[in-house]
Parts: sequence; structure tokens; C-alpha cells
Amino acid sequence: MSKQGDLTAERTPVASTTRRLSTLDRWLPLWIGLAMVAGLALGRLVPGVSEVLARLEVGGISVPIALGLLVMMYPVLAKVRYDRVAAVTGDTRLLISSLVLNWLAGPALMFALAWIFLPDLPEYRTGLIIVGLARCIAMVVIWNDLACGDREAAAVLVAINSVFQVVAFSLLGWFYLTVLPAWLGLDTQGLEISVGEIAVNVLIFLGVPLAAGFASRFIGERRKGRAWYEEKFIPRIGPWALYGLLFTIVLLFALQGEQVTSQPLDVARIALPLLVYFAVMWFAGLLTGRMLALGYARSTTLAFTAAGNNFELAIAVAIGTFGATSGQALAGVVGPLIEVPVLVGLVYVSLWAARSWFHTDPYAVEGAPR
Repeated sequence: MSKQGDLTAERTPVASTTRRLSTLDRWLPLWIGLAMVAGLALGRLVPGVSEVLARLEVGGISVPIALGLLVMMYPVLAKVRYDRVAAVTGDTRLLISSLVLNWLAGPALMFALAWIFLPDLPEYRTGLIIVGLARCIAMVVIWNDLACGDREAAAVLVAINSVFQVVAFSLLGWFYLTVLPAWLGLDTQGLEISVGEIAVNVLIFLGVPLAAGFASRFIGERRKGRAWYEEKFIPRIGPWALYGLLFTIVLLFALQGEQVTSQPLDVARIALPLLVYFAVMWFAGLLTGRMLALGYARSTTLAFTAAGNNFELAIAVAIGTFGATSGQALAGVVGPLIEVPVLVGLVYVSLWAARSWFHTDPYAVEGAPR
């Protein structure tokens, strides 16, 4: 979406957004709450379910969770107008601010919060730092879409995060877990993860749905035209994004429900710095976009890509390096359990900010979900 498009959207008269939401979207917090409860009940009441799900892994990646994420991401990436991506890559303000927030501010903030809130719990502290290093490449696309962010910008920023993740994750892990603590006279901790393992994670959770989404638009528009694709095809596949999200949430809570419910005080201590982290990173992204005059759509995209984290990679690294029952693994698991409800709440804050801060109706922007 061009800058001119954003400015046009901002001049659109404000209208009520609640009545434009579908029933599925309008009651999203309820569905997510029910999915969490269902997952916890499944993990606690069905003997052996967590062990069965844990065994369904290939190369350290949970097959059921991977399927849920792919189903979740495909409809959103199929909505992207890839012929507009070039306009996003030319927006240096957006790209540079995203890189700074994701790869400088985010890891540094999580490092500081982990040491401030968990100075006496080194395993949980290390797990949180790993979460901060894993920048989001998956679930952020659905939060961005629900908040009427710029889909093309989200696709570009997620792709950039993927490249940096392959290149920088191990290096930043070494710096924040070994080098910086040594400089500050703090405890140090090692981290072993290969570039190949990170690349596989990126390929599965971004490459596959991105290729499928691009192929769908390319083939659909060539055979039936853009009008048919966006008015007939997209509405049919759109709800599957939320179905995939709810399925994934049920699985996450079922896998770790017993561990989470058996250590509520530890979970609460891990949750507190995460709450601060998500709020600070999201508001930093939105305010940065507003100060740079990026418009509502790209500002909210910047906010969600800065706040979200790649919990799939963080959990895989924590389990692979420290073990499935380690404190580091528990911290990695608590990450998405806190991130999901917090970022859902921030979707609604975004829609409020569109009207109050940007003086625009987010649903008036061309291509916004309805």
C-alpha cells in the first residue's frame, strides 16, 4: 500500500468498526479463552495426551503444531497483493525502524527484563532471553490482519526477520548469554543451535505458507481474475486462519498444561516480564510509526512485528539445548501462552488507536478484513 493510500485512508470519515466485524472476529477473545480452557482440560484430564503429542515430532518440530500454524498462515498470506510488495521495500523508514526494533531494542529489552525480574532464577531467565532473540515470523501475520495492518508490509517485514533470524540468532544468543553477562559480572550461559536448524524452522513456518499463498494468488488471478479471487475465493478460505489459530492454541495448552498448572507461582513470575515486554515493544512500534508518519496500517504492522516472537523456534532451542523438563523450556512455553491473549487485546487497542490517534476508520482501508 502506498503512502498516498495511507493518507487517503486517514481522511476517510470515522465509522463504527464493531458492527463490521464478523461473528468469528467479534467474539475472538471468547473463542481463544475457550481454546485455552479446552487445551488445559485435554492435557490434564486425558491420560497420556501430552506424551502422545510430544512424540509427534520430526526434527524437533511438532507436526500437529506445524500443521495448525500452516493452516493459520496460509489464508492471510493468500490475501497479500504481491504486486504491491515493491512499494513496501522502497519505504526505508519502515524497514530501518523495524530492524532497529526487532534486532536491537527487542533482545536488549528482554535481557534487561529477565535480569530485573528473575535475578534468582537463572533457568527461567535464560529461557526468556531466548524468547527475546526469536523474532516473529508466523503468528504475527494474523494479529496484523485482524488489526487491519498493511498485509504487504507484514509479508516484507516477516521475510526480513527470517533472513536475520538465520544469520543473527546464534550470534545474538552467544552475545546475550555469554559475552554481555561476563562484561557485567553476571552469570553466563551457553547456547548451541546450528544455522541449519534455524533455516529449517524458517522454511517450514514461513517458506511453505508464503509459497502457497503466492501460488494461490498467481494461479487464481490468471485463471479467474482479481475480482473473483478477492470476492469469492478469499472469503471462503479466510475463516481457516482463525480455525488454525484456535487449533494451535488447544495443542499448546494440552502439551504444557500440566507443567503450567503445577507451577503457577513460577508461571506468574515468568509472565510478568513478558507482559511488560509485549506492551513496551508494541507501543514503541506504534509510536515510532506515528512519529514517522507511516499511517495507521503500516504503524500497526510495525507494532505487531516488533512485539511478536517466534515461539516455535524459542521452544525448540530451549528443549534441544536444555531438555524438555528444564526451566528454560518452561519459560519458552509460557511465552506464547502470555503472548496470545496479550496480542489479541492489542488488536482491539489498535482498532481504538486508529480512530483516536490516527483519525481513520481501519476498515475503510482497501483490502482490510471485514
